[in-house]
Amino acid sequence: MSEHGDDPRRASVPGSTSPNTPPPATAEEELDVGRLQTLLGDWQRVLTVFFALIGALAAVYVLLPRIVGLDDALARLDDAEPRWLVVALLFNVAAFGAYVALFRGVLIGVEDPGGRLRERLGLRASYQITMAGLAATRLFSAAGAGGLVLTYWALRKAGIGRRVAASRMVAFLVVTYSVYAAAVIVFGLLLHFHLLAGQAPLAGTLLPALFAVVASAACLLVALIPEDVDRRIAALATKPRTARFARRLGSVPATVSDGVRAAIEFARDPRRGALAVGGAIGFWGANIGVLWACFKAYGGSVPLAVLVQGFFLGMFANVIPSPAAGAGPVDAGMIAAFAMFGLPAAIVFPAVLVYRLIAFWLPVPLGVIAYLQLRRTVAAWEREDGTGRYAPTSQSEVAAAEAR
Repeated sequence: MSEHGDDPRRASVPGSTSPNTPPPATAEEELDVGRLQTLLGDWQRVLTVFFALIGALAAVYVLLPRIVGLDDALARLDDAEPRWLVVALLFNVAAFGAYVALFRGVLIGVEDPGGRLRERLGLRASYQITMAGLAATRLFSAAGAGGLVLTYWALRKAGIGRRVAASRMVAFLVVTYSVYAAAVIVFGLLLHFHLLAGQAPLAGTLLPALFAVVASAACLLVALIPEDVDRRIAALATKPRTARFARRLGSVPATVSDGVRAAIEFARDPRRGALAVGGAIGFWGANIGVLWACFKAYGGSVPLAVLVQGFFLGMFANVIPSPAAGAGPVDAGMIAAFAMFGLPAAIVFPAVLVYRLIAFWLPVPLGVIAYLQLRRTVAAWEREDGTGRYAPTSQSEVAAAEAR
């Protein structure tokens, strides 16, 4: 036996090796392994989304028609005029562009120390965030909650403070759905009082319009909540721990109120709000254009007011969570809405299904790709922050960093 022999204690000495122990991995090798694991994880997510998409499509486009007894309407899917489908695709591209404009418009006025946000949230990153958010909205139903969470995450990673990012997400929602509510009110009343052509069932005209009026009034009342309501609530507490909890609790209505006021400011200042409000109008208008082209593809002629009202009434079903990646409730809701307005099922069914295929499903693969690109973009932002490239220098920047 040698001086050290086979002393097992020697194997535990840091830096020592034995014939049976592989050499430690270098930093470069560990980095390569990490990249490989990330890549495999990304593709695993892509495949999961793909198979969920296929399953949901089969449920909506194969099972649903057979359940409701519309096999003949399903057979008509091949009868569409190709030129109108091209028009629908062009409207869909316009909807993407309008959505990016809406996103960028909502960010106008956010404090930008050192020009960081202007550099980071350019057109490329805005496209990635909005398209990934659209895909998350499609795949996780309930009024777009998935897209909001993803967008909030991206804004935080870009360097926007927690409260500012949350309030801008509220403003995004308010601007988007203010156009929605305004359309339901205007076209619902015009149809109800027979000022525009089309059937006027009470459940599809006056009642939704009144509901939209009440919802809009409630939203405006939220703007009256003081911006320092969290501080006021905390001041009522007698113990420090209770005060911290009260302040955290009060930050929710304060943040929502900030977002509503920001959205109102966009409407009051056309110069600042043109991009946001114009983007919201363009987004909804382009989606209705897709639906109009789909009806034309099957020879359907739908009055404008009925087209708009049926679209928005059907979209309201998006608040219903769906296990099939958002498929089902909106399709059924839109078909039921147009049936309520007296349109023949033989045209409504294929037109709505093709609309959903173009406007709902086609963006999903693009959104998944945008999400993977966004992850790389966010990783680059994190590396920049780690190197201190955007280290705060002025007192205002330090305060903003501490707020985040």
